Amino acid sequence: MKRTLKQPLRDLKIDDTELIDKVVFINRVAKVVKGGRRFRFSALVVVGDGKGIVGVGSGKANEVPEAIRKGIEMGKKSLYRIPLNGGTIHHQVIGRWGAARVLLKPASPGTGVIAGGPVRALMESLGVKDILTKCLGTNNPNNVLMATMQGLLTVRSPEEIALLRGKKTSDILHG
Repeated sequence: MKRTLKQPLRDLKIDDTELIDKVVFINRVAKVVKGGRRFRFSALVVVGDGKGIVGVGSGKANEVPEAIRKGIEMGKKSLYRIPLNGGTIHHQVIGRWGAARVLLKPASPGTGVIAGGPVRALMESLGVKDILTKCLGTNNPNNVLMATMQGLLTVRSPEEIALLRGKKTSDILHG
């Protein structure tokens, strides 16, 4: 099975000043050459507006600030709109990516963001205030972030479901 996400929002006009970027993970990798070791850095970054739009980017460079800048640029190119229900998501979902599985559960107001490092950064950038999450399987930040994104992209609002079924939103919500 091919591991791909939906197409990102290319026509989105968002001011760079509105975007929140968070560095999730910085990795130092070494390449052994004749004269010794050459170090490079990779940065995993989450970019969002705090109102339902979020993206994930990864950058690699010889210096950390350059890697972060490249990660932010990649994140801006891969922005997605996620339907939110106030400060949480509409329904429970499990995102899968590689060996990572992430359980995302809507929570009642006042619960807060119950999540670990990478997932917490993504939820805060997205603008989610109340959610319960659990990482299952691997804790590799790359795979956990991608699994979370994949899970969020499968969340659908009642309006979308009603449109697909040819019913009213009230019929979907009240059975």
